[in-house]
Amino acid sequence: MTSSTYRSEDPPDVAFGRYDGAVGRLVLAVTARGVVTCSFDEENTVFERVAKQFGSFIGPDAARLDPVCRELDAYFSGRLRTFTTPVDLTLATPFARTVLQKMMAVPYGTTTTYGEIAERIGRPRALRAVGNALAQNPVCVIVPCHRIVQADGELGDYAGGAAAKRHLLTVENR
Repeated sequence: MTSSTYRSEDPPDVAFGRYDGAVGRLVLAVTARGVVTCSFDEENTVFERVAKQFGSFIGPDAARLDPVCRELDAYFSGRLRTFTTPVDLTLATPFARTVLQKMMAVPYGTTTTYGEIAERIGRPRALRAVGNALAQNPVCVIVPCHRIVQADGELGDYAGGAAAKRHLLTVENR
């Protein structure tokens, strides 16, 4: 992985780093607009995705990454129920943005179903499309796609795996 060259006094256009926490490694990228990715994907994969979309300068920037890491620490310890760090959904498709925005409205400690989200976006038959949009969530944990479950109550899939999803739901139901 390489980043574009920049002078040390110039902050990167995209702050890039990682967070090692209770559910494993999360790869973070933050733009001037907010968190653009909080991903379980491999670091190189995320870097390439971010570079393709944003190009320009990508590199470490503690001033933008540290607030996100502090909020993740607080969330995982049960001290934070709502993230205040802005989210930048540039990496999501327009349809996925609609779905993810509805997910952001699902309260801490609760779950919803694919069908309920499909209803809320006015597309009651779009269960599979909702599932695909959530599977591509570029800002996991912060945009709480882990709060979606199947209609029968089963957990369903999650980008970080079943154990991570169970852990996130357990954190929220302490």
